[in-house]
Amino acid sequence: MRKTQEHFYGLYAQTGVTRAYVSNVIPGFFQTPAYATALVEAITDFQGTPTTFRRPSRPASPGARFLYEGGHRFVVLMEECVLRWRVGDAEAMAGQLRHLLAVMPLPSVSLGVIPFTARRTMWPLEAYYLHDGTRSVVETLTTEANVVQPRELADYRKAFGEMTRMAVHGNAARALINAAIDSLG
Repeated sequence: MRKTQEHFYGLYAQTGVTRAYVSNVIPGFFQTPAYATALVEAITDFQGTPTTFRRPSRPASPGARFLYEGGHRFVVLMEECVLRWRVGDAEAMAGQLRHLLAVMPLPSVSLGVIPFTARRTMWPLEAYYLHDGTRSVVETLTTEANVVQPRELADYRKAFGEMTRMAVHGNAARALINAAIDSLG
């Protein structure tokens, strides 16, 4: 895991604008330690790998620091289900959702949520991250794919544009996040 984080740290350090579409989990650079711990525990449990993961004392991803440093921008589109699916217990999930509300006002962050009620002009896809439009990292169950071919990158940019039109931002996105917090009981 450390090796993977170091790889992504380097990638985020070199990226001015990261566009992320997520349909499964909160992106690493937004994850709280409790959420990240619960997610890693679920992954290692599923994979049957030894659990030697230590609970992080700061944000889960080294890329999180770039939210607070100049020169980096994160444009994130998230399916509403990501707000509703529980990773960890209710307390960990509520903390994660409150953290999303806290990072939304940052000048480096644009967060859109695609509501369940959105008219779909684009079907839900696997999570992917566009780095300055020159590389797309696509996450699957067992691997990540690095897409660099111009025609394929054009498709990912086009899909991101379609998803952007379906998403709500600002107060409407905050309302969906707050509704998800309220649903935790």
